[in-house]
Amino acid sequence: MAQQLNRLRESASQTAGPYVHIGCVPSFAGLQGMYDGIDLGRDMVNDSAKGRRISLRGCVIDGTGARLRDAMVEIWQADHSGYFNSPSETRGDADPNFTGWGRSATAASTGEFRFHTIKPGRVPRPDGRLQAPYIHFWIVARGINLGLHTRMYFPDEIEANSEDPVLQGLEHSHRAETLVASLQDGEYVFDIRLQGQRETVFFDV
Repeated sequence: MAQQLNRLRESASQTAGPYVHIGCVPSFAGLQGMYDGIDLGRDMVNDSAKGRRISLRGCVIDGTGARLRDAMVEIWQADHSGYFNSPSETRGDADPNFTGWGRSATAASTGEFRFHTIKPGRVPRPDGRLQAPYIHFWIVARGINLGLHTRMYFPDEIEANSEDPVLQGLEHSHRAETLVASLQDGEYVFDIRLQGQRETVFFDV
């Protein structure tokens, strides 16, 4: 007969659900006194940053079509000249007024994440081929223990997108459209679909 244990109970399974917000976006989670009240990754630009300022928003959508309201999204991108704010950047000097990295939790009321950033420049691949302007996304949420990686491309970069070695190298070319944002009322909109119809392409990074 199996013995019942009332101690050493299994911990909750939502390892990337509400817990990740407490550590990464405490102000968003309602906790005060950390990071001077401004969660890390919230502000990517200051008034001196160069380049075209853009806003982007979107939702993380599960296989049933529901918006995940406890997801967290991070982005990483080049500046307006195509340089990364990173010690490993050797091609040139990145804009010191632009962090190149942002973090946003999805809002409990709408399920949306939102970023205010700079339109990135083109970055070459190691073989020298230019990539279209893109923003790298990393997503965690309930049920996602290992973060998912994807990219967002711009709908107003048709020629550059047609030459991009990553987009053109996809095994199923018709799925490239899942990586291209739409433009609505002056904002870029990029919904990330985890499963089902029009599932977003994810990369093994």
